[in-house]
Amino acid sequence: MHQLIDLFLTFARVGVLTFGGGYAMLPILTREVVDNKHWATEEDVMDYYAVGQCTPGVIAVNTATFVGYKVAGPAGGIFATLGEVFPSICIISVIAAFISGFAEKPVVRNAFAGIRVCVCVLILQAVLKLIKKAVVDIPTAVIYIVILLLSLLFDLSPALYVLAAGAAGIALTLVQSRRAVKGGSAK
Repeated sequence: MHQLIDLFLTFARVGVLTFGGGYAMLPILTREVVDNKHWATEEDVMDYYAVGQCTPGVIAVNTATFVGYKVAGPAGGIFATLGEVFPSICIISVIAAFISGFAEKPVVRNAFAGIRVCVCVLILQAVLKLIKKAVVDIPTAVIYIVILLLSLLFDLSPALYVLAAGAAGIALTLVQSRRAVKGGSAK
């Protein structure tokens, strides 16, 4: 039970500190899950994050569910997910009660404008960190560039890009393993 409460509180902390959605949560998530709790490696978190992005629903919730499940099975997934959404539910409920009364005030509009700029910085930071961890050699750089160009040129479902990148990764693995077998048999 202690571990489940720890999952809930950890993801509640991530949830309350995450402004700007799933991309902005990555640095906070990594700090909590990898550095502080040692529940997963950075590679694990990147994998959970990637799968969480490809599955229906909110990235932050999906990722919390994956990590919680890894740590404590189905109950861990549930507690981590509840922890992730609890702060948002509380904060949104309070804001909803008062937003119509102050949303159009200049100070509130300016505060939201400043927050949006900060969120852009947090997202950029997360993207740069993801790139450093994901683009580790020439083949992954090629996949990155091809998918980036395709996504800029064509307005397709992100799932198609993920499937294409996954297929390219599998193809590269097959080519590399064949080269290794060929190289081993030539000796």
